[in-house]
Amino acid sequence: MTSSAPTTPATGAAGPAGDRADTGTALRPHAEQDFAAELTALAGADDRPRPPRWRLSPWAVSTYLLGGVLPDGTVISPKYVGPRRIVEVAVTTLVTDRALLLLGVPGTAKTWVSEHLAAAICGDSTLLVQGTAGTPEEAIRYGWNYAQLLAHGPSRDALVAGPVMRAMAEGRIARVEELTRIPADVQDSLITILSEKTLPVPELNDEVQAVRGFNLIATANDRDRGVNDLSSALRRRFNTVVLPLPASADDEVDIVARRVEQLGVSLQLPKIEAAEAELRRVVTVFRELRSGMTEDGRTKLKSPSGTLSTAEAISVVTGGLALAAHFGDGVLRPADTAAGILGAVVKDPGSDAVVWQEYLETVVRSRDGWQDFYRAAREAGAS
Repeated sequence: MTSSAPTTPATGAAGPAGDRADTGTALRPHAEQDFAAELTALAGADDRPRPPRWRLSPWAVSTYLLGGVLPDGTVISPKYVGPRRIVEVAVTTLVTDRALLLLGVPGTAKTWVSEHLAAAICGDSTLLVQGTAGTPEEAIRYGWNYAQLLAHGPSRDALVAGPVMRAMAEGRIARVEELTRIPADVQDSLITILSEKTLPVPELNDEVQAVRGFNLIATANDRDRGVNDLSSALRRRFNTVVLPLPASADDEVDIVARRVEQLGVSLQLPKIEAAEAELRRVVTVFRELRSGMTEDGRTKLKSPSGTLSTAEAISVVTGGLALAAHFGDGVLRPADTAAGILGAVVKDPGSDAVVWQEYLETVVRSRDGWQDFYRAAREAGAS
């Protein structure tokens, strides 16, 4: 017996974008909510072929992520700043029967890209499995309503479909975050799903077959502790796209500024225009320590144990703006970012503290226009 759709959705699963919390009250709206106007404009202007159950053509999905201007003058903001070919390969992978693995060091926008791809393709980015060391197989396959199970035995009514099963039945995109944090035996439960496009339900002598439009996006990094390498059998089911760190300081500043501005709207923080100088300083510090070289190439530096990712830079600037708004004059200043940078750099109090002090004394202390930051950083380290 073959079934194309489970009759019972996952408990607590979100429905279509219109059924969720109002974007005016949600602290962090889903991508399909936050950028609904852009997605609607793209759908109206999109006259190219669309794969089955895709809301936009591959060209329009790429435009949504990379940004552009539509014929009617509508501006599509870039969601990803990086090589165009990376986005094009990711999108075309999802047109095929191969799943997509977004790989990169922490903070390279893997989750961000995954969410926006799902939002543009199927209008629902919430079919998500969050990978952890304790993720059970049921999170990827399905679970049971135990009250129903005990009362009536295994049945369709007792079955609780997981996000992947729902995506298969509805022809949508499922997302698996931090795939390499999931135990290896649980990871391998994806092999049949990705190769056969079928999820067996042996308790019911049944199965769920994926309908057209289904695919899966996974994200992973191999820099953190607790990583479980993918088996060769599972890795073969994915097309791997590596997301690099921003190529230039200007690109990274642009990424941080855009994301902080978006966060600032919901958090009611000061406008980002008043923060440009300090924002660039944060990015400069992160890039220099991350690369082990000053931006002029003259001084070699020791790098700390952390990744100093773009995501952490966004967090430092956002936190600094909150300080400026609530305990300052509304303008981002060195004292507002110094403690955040210190916290991002010094993950290991032993080795990282030495790296930070050397950087302050050999680079920051003598750099023109950085004296206020030097004093603020020294005070933050002494507190």
